[in-house]
Amino acid sequence: MRIEEEEEAAATEEHNVNIPKPSSSSTNKDASDGFETASDGELGPNGSDDETQHHLQVQEEQQNLSQTDELAFKQKSFEQANEVKLEGNGLFGNGQYEEALSQYELALQLAPDMPSSVELRSICHSNRAICFSKLGKYEDSVKECTKALELNPSYLKALIRRAEAHEKLEHFEEAIADMKKILELDPSNDQARKAIRRVEPLAEAKREKMKEEMIGKLKDMGNSLLGRFGMSVDNFKAVKDPNTGSYSVSFQR
Repeated sequence: MRIEEEEEAAATEEHNVNIPKPSSSSTNKDASDGFETASDGELGPNGSDDETQHHLQVQEEQQNLSQTDELAFKQKSFEQANEVKLEGNGLFGNGQYEEALSQYELALQLAPDMPSSVELRSICHSNRAICFSKLGKYEDSVKECTKALELNPSYLKALIRRAEAHEKLEHFEEAIADMKKILELDPSNDQARKAIRRVEPLAEAKREKMKEEMIGKLKDMGNSLLGRFGMSVDNFKAVKDPNTGSYSVSFQR
């Protein structure tokens, strides 16, 4: 099924998600600025308090430096993850789906655990989903779309791709559920509305088929039991009462 027409080059996301660069801090500031040092002989009555304040200020500066370094490291990791994702997009555009899958997986491993990485990670999962669909691995496509939606529940493209994969797997009820969710998020999506009308008869036919298979299994089970007594389920007839809607069973030889 195709809910949304996409060109090959548009199948992947090209978003570059940037996070703010860490603000520069006055790390070159002289460590003695803001307080005076004194030898032990020059310490007055509050000398010990001044020394404690000095240690606290040093610790605070070290902590600020550590936080800045951590943010810089996360930013670098984010930039690397985004570059790898773009490489995956290029491979996808060339039809190299297995190689693109590897790049998207690497981008997911590089992406730091921070709020601004959520969009990047959801895009990578969704892009892995379309790669799996291209390779005919629809179960894997469903799993990747689900991961993308766990990160971003309103991700329309992931919903569309999961609905497509569900239909390929003949999971018609699940496909319809995804299409209805698409319409909740985007009521103007006529393609999803048309897809629901197309898939609903398929879902009904599958339900009837499953019902017949279940009845057949129950009939076989009943015949295996009744056969010991020289009977079969065909000796019993269920008649529906039009007034009450209940059934009565009669025995026929």
